[in-house]
Amino acid sequence: MKNLKTKSNTLIIGIGNSGRRDDGLGWAFVNEIQNRMPDHFDYEWRYQLQVEDSEMICDYERVIFVDATTEELQSGFSFSKCELAEHYYFSSHAQNPETVVYLAATLYDVKPDAYVMAIGGVEWELQEGLSEKAISHLNRAISHFLEVIGHLP
Repeated sequence: MKNLKTKSNTLIIGIGNSGRRDDGLGWAFVNEIQNRMPDHFDYEWRYQLQVEDSEMICDYERVIFVDATTEELQSGFSFSKCELAEHYYFSSHAQNPETVVYLAATLYDVKPDAYVMAIGGVEWELQEGLSEKAISHLNRAISHFLEVIGHLP
């Protein structure tokens, strides 16, 4: 049963920290999509994913995790299906999207259709504002996302 606090069947979770330059890409992505489509999705911002987020995602048919990456990606971003991880990090509070989806399936018998949007960043120091390269990657990721949302099941 869907939680009454949700507006949509899709949740977009931005992961990061806008006080650490390009680590804020996940938040910037969510902010931009929310500005363009305020009532189309539900939105959350996280510094890091926690075990408790596995319960939150159970209220949705689709979840899109968005985070910065240090990987050098050919197009500046990647958008892929989030596969279940077969593990849980007992020694850390921070979890990756695959583990959060795995925990939702294992603990609550719910497996939302989940995706990961990774956006390439290059600068990580303590400072606000995205690098020029990260802004370019962000714009490409947003354009791609807006093109594919109509094609998601």
